[in-house]
Amino acid sequence: MIQSKMKWKFTYRDPEESNIGLPGVTPLTQQLLEKRGIMDPAAADSFLNPTIEQLHDPMLMDGMQRAVTRVNDAIASEEPILVFGDYDADGVTSTSVMVEALRKAGALCDFYIPNRFTEGYGPNKEAFQFAFDSGYTLIITVDTGIAAIEEAAFAKELGIDLIITDHHEVQEVLPDAYSIIHPKTSANYPFQELAGVGVAFKFAQSLLGRFPKEFLDLVVIGTIADLVPLKGENRVLAAIGLKAISRSTRPGIQALRKVCNIDGEMNEETIGFSIGPRLNAVGRLQDAGPAVDLLLSENQEEAEQIALFINQLNQERQKIVTAIAKEAEEMVCCKDGEAENVLVVAKEGWNPGVLGIVASKLVRQFDRPAIVLAIDEEKGEAKGSARSIDAFDLFSNCMEVRHRFKHFGGHAQAAGMTLDINQVDGLREDLIQLAQEKLSEEDYQQVLDVETTVDLTDITLKQIEEVNQLRPFGMGNPKPLFHLKHTPKEVRLIGSKKNHLKFQFQSEQTRVDGIAFGMGDLYQQISPHAALDVVGELGINEWNGRKNVQVMIKDLSVKEWQLFDHRGSTHIEKNIMIPPEEAFVAVGFQGETQAPCNLPVVQADSVTQGDSYDGVLLIDLPGRVSEMRDLLTKIKGQKIFVCYHLKESTFLKTWPSRDHFKWFYGMLLKRGSFNLHKEADLLAKRKGWDRSMVEFISEVFFELDFVKMEDGIITVESEPSQKDLQESSLYREREEQLQMERTLYYSTYNELKSWFDQYVNQPVKHVKEEVVNGL
Repeated sequence: MIQSKMKWKFTYRDPEESNIGLPGVTPLTQQLLEKRGIMDPAAADSFLNPTIEQLHDPMLMDGMQRAVTRVNDAIASEEPILVFGDYDADGVTSTSVMVEALRKAGALCDFYIPNRFTEGYGPNKEAFQFAFDSGYTLIITVDTGIAAIEEAAFAKELGIDLIITDHHEVQEVLPDAYSIIHPKTSANYPFQELAGVGVAFKFAQSLLGRFPKEFLDLVVIGTIADLVPLKGENRVLAAIGLKAISRSTRPGIQALRKVCNIDGEMNEETIGFSIGPRLNAVGRLQDAGPAVDLLLSENQEEAEQIALFINQLNQERQKIVTAIAKEAEEMVCCKDGEAENVLVVAKEGWNPGVLGIVASKLVRQFDRPAIVLAIDEEKGEAKGSARSIDAFDLFSNCMEVRHRFKHFGGHAQAAGMTLDINQVDGLREDLIQLAQEKLSEEDYQQVLDVETTVDLTDITLKQIEEVNQLRPFGMGNPKPLFHLKHTPKEVRLIGSKKNHLKFQFQSEQTRVDGIAFGMGDLYQQISPHAALDVVGELGINEWNGRKNVQVMIKDLSVKEWQLFDHRGSTHIEKNIMIPPEEAFVAVGFQGETQAPCNLPVVQADSVTQGDSYDGVLLIDLPGRVSEMRDLLTKIKGQKIFVCYHLKESTFLKTWPSRDHFKWFYGMLLKRGSFNLHKEADLLAKRKGWDRSMVEFISEVFFELDFVKMEDGIITVESEPSQKDLQESSLYREREEQLQMERTLYYSTYNELKSWFDQYVNQPVKHVKEEVVNGL
């Protein structure tokens, strides 16, 4: 048995019960649509075929008309405009969209992105003062500003008109700005989950008076990279944006393609794992300006130089993350050996720009909300980022302890904050207390939301291509996870470090590969022919023009007990892995005291009913099959390892039949005597027996009083008793030994497993001694 590491949540109905009735779509795909709340053909068609027409009128947003009018007045009077952005991928794409839109509208404009290290997140008074001193009296924020209460008041004092466009969570009080464009402050706007770049795009559309499709290649980056729900307008913008970025001629996009080694069509994974991280890396390590310069560049050579620089920054960022994550993990692990309900770690010298990534790593490793802070002793501050588990809303819970922060903002699953150093311990205690009050043990276990169970025959190229019509996948529209139960034909380790597993599942008509990254440690825990339960994503692996279906495994389990066959092996310890948290024991029958892996050894006759272990090693053979049966009915084990050897085999010796006994007795009657010492080898050679068979027959006859034996001379008793061969204890012992070897040593794996299945972990019952004639 192998326990799954995550909690599998099965909430689906039978695919045949689907009610959509969409022509040309399989019941499985219809079920996926229903689970996403799409219950009729019209809604399904809109979801599967997103178009521009599904987007809402940007003028429905509060503050839009007022903002557009103000910008047009600035353009008419040649008043310069400053775009104030953020330093993440959403922020730099928002900035790029807004700057390019303003310039297309005829505005004089520039952009300003605060330095994460010297200024922190969001608008600040020093930046606004600098803007005013530089001649700006109109500032437009993008992807930031909704929490800038004091900064907005300061701008007003300076005489700056502040237009805020943002999408982050709205706090108790709104800034006193000239105009606020935010979906969540607009009661009449139908969709409230736009990314910052989506809001900027809506502004650009209103300002230009047309649909600016030339910005879609930027909109898709910010929308996917910022992890907003990919439903409603976000789904439309991401879907049509992926098509736009795939054919984009923008020099910055082309340059990013080159450094990321991207060929062909882009998808959400291309954005999320290649382009987004590189754009994010700039603001994590320095001023984010180069990222905007890259996206706005009109010169291919310039764009490629910037892209190479950004790629180098990303490589540096990866090294920094690895080093900090290692330190943070050690700080977590040293707390009484177990992670607290909420992780809050802080250290001087950590780079604040990468702490969100480190927090994500801690969440994945420990299944706990995590806050990672960099301490600045000179300022007396701790600044950092937080990430959370599904069951713990970071924004709402941190708002309950808002007094701990100097600055705070974010979402349910991600946030940024600044606080005084002396508030760190109090914050930790408060959040741990809130988690204890609100969360159960199950909430700390990562949940896999399983779409449905599929048979191996369901996993076809056609079905996977149909499922991919639900793309782009992301927040709010997760990539479907499927449950499959099947016995793999083959399991092997792959990868340069042999830390990944590859399975081959096969039926009469179907072959599916299963890839489990990072699960190589389970290799020795999966027995041959074990029925695996796996949860994973369906995919297509294309190599040299050939397409093969595969399952990218996220988690697996084995729900039945497992048999590991090491009979006769001389390298047992290399093939057995004992997890430190599991209880293993070695059991002997014949007084054996040495066991692999230095396990404690107990003798079978001392095992009591109900003794339970995770693993049981059988280190020697019993004298008879019934002894093994009795042990298996008493002891409970999820993994049983047969590790015994056979020093001398009865099975490989010739077993005499009743005809052999009759012939030998007849020969004695005819001859009168037989010299076992001198004639046994000659007789064995003439009859095609071996000497041990001659000796065995002689000893059985002697025990049954059929013959006399003296100094190796065998003679027939004058009045032999009438006895059956079964009355000979020697005969019975040899028969039992033969039966034991046949059953427990010379059987095939499947035969042995089948025999063990009768007794392992079965309810206690009285079983009659079985008569085994072979298997």
